[in-house]
Amino acid sequence: MGEIAALLTAACWAVSSIFFTSTSREVGAVTVNRVRLIFTAGFVLIAHLLLTGRPLPLDAEPFRWLWLGLSGVVGLILGDSFLFESYRLIGNRLGTLLMASVPVVSSLEAWVFLKEDLSFAAIAGIALCVGGISLVVLERNAGHGNAAPEKLQYLRGVLFGLGGVIGQASGLVLAKIGLVGNFPSISGVAIRMVTAMVIIWAAALVMGQAGPTLHRVLARPRTARNILGGSLVGPFIGVWLSQIAVQQTYVGIASTLMALTPIIMLPIARWYYKEAVSPRAILGTAVALAGAAVIFL
Repeated sequence: MGEIAALLTAACWAVSSIFFTSTSREVGAVTVNRVRLIFTAGFVLIAHLLLTGRPLPLDAEPFRWLWLGLSGVVGLILGDSFLFESYRLIGNRLGTLLMASVPVVSSLEAWVFLKEDLSFAAIAGIALCVGGISLVVLERNAGHGNAAPEKLQYLRGVLFGLGGVIGQASGLVLAKIGLVGNFPSISGVAIRMVTAMVIIWAAALVMGQAGPTLHRVLARPRTARNILGGSLVGPFIGVWLSQIAVQQTYVGIASTLMALTPIIMLPIARWYYKEAVSPRAILGTAVALAGAAVIFL
């Protein structure tokens, strides 16, 4: 169940990227991040109400609120913010390539903090997945990146990218701690999303950016609809599935399978965006899928 949920998570994030790519260009990544958390928190509260009879798990133990809340802040606010800034400074090619190391970092963190021991076969599968993803990402973005950045800009971009890697990997590990004991995954998502939404909008209010953020989106109804659709598929369904994944299997295995999003994007690029897919990209896909098969078996 954990491995299947991780693969479905990768598919959800691939689909949601179609929505969020265009909207980020129209109103900015920070605006999209704030508004999508409102939509997603709404979806989660409704789902939690329908499934449990209450909008929030207010009776959850304090330690769950602590760890899941921290997971939301570290993964959904800090990790994503660092990642978006990395994209801006050094382009999608290098930024996405850095994110392919999330499984490695999450596996190391889970090994240190959660005492999760991976078998040799699982480690080999993770290595194959990361290698295949790297091949695809390098080829997928070849010739489409930004102009070569200055040395200081490049260094800042790499550091922000590494911050995004650590943020997303740490968010998974923190969520694993908060979900211990078969705690309902939808309740974990509710705590993460509501905490992240409250904090990011509190910061926007303090900085005087709450009003301008809402105005930019409400003035573009199509953009608002795209953010709504992306929020449903990605941050709601995708994150819910990711919580099931880290709860039901090792963090390293779950994060590796969830990192297959660039692979899933290949057919989307071929048939939706009408882009050519090279033999190198196909080779990377085969390597990554072989790694996924090793993990399953």
